[in-house]
Amino acid sequence: MASATAAGQRYVVVGLLWFLVALGLGATGGVASWRPPMPQVVLVGLTVLLLVAFVALARFRRWLRALDLRWLVALHLTRFVGIYFLVVYYRDGALPRAFAVPGGWGDIIVATLAFGLLAAAGELEPKRWLVGLWNTLGLIDILFVVATASRLALADPDSLNALLRLPLSLLPTFLVPLIIADHVVVFWRIATRRTRT
Repeated sequence: MASATAAGQRYVVVGLLWFLVALGLGATGGVASWRPPMPQVVLVGLTVLLLVAFVALARFRRWLRALDLRWLVALHLTRFVGIYFLVVYYRDGALPRAFAVPGGWGDIIVATLAFGLLAAAGELEPKRWLVGLWNTLGLIDILFVVATASRLALADPDSLNALLRLPLSLLPTFLVPLIIADHVVVFWRIATRRTRT
């Protein structure tokens, strides 16, 4: 038990260090200087690194297996950032409508459903079909948002400059890779639970 706690603390520290590096890159303007496809490469690269760590590190997998499923769902409350997409779009048009409106509303819906699961469902492990349904919707939404952002940025690199400045620069450098990898882990948790019961 003590080693599991120590492992968990290590992963949390690594996550905090990653967040601080992403914050520093945003604060110093490092991310703002990126041009397509650099943001897309970073986002995909970080997501792949997380998934490789998940596959390659048995201790990491054990920690994720022992983690209360509610923590994995709670990460998606950060997707209320969709409200900010809408504010930025309606306030000054700094984000294109094709990204801000569908992406913003999609994220708000996924975050609201995550909140509903956490508030109403109690223990989530026995309700894996419900979690799986939410997780499928959430993964489709985030992949749609990433694909839309990539398409728009490649067509007009300046259209998504707001995503390269704080606070939104934390999306490609930190939050979106975590969210995508988290969806994969939730599917894994549901599948492994099914094979064990």
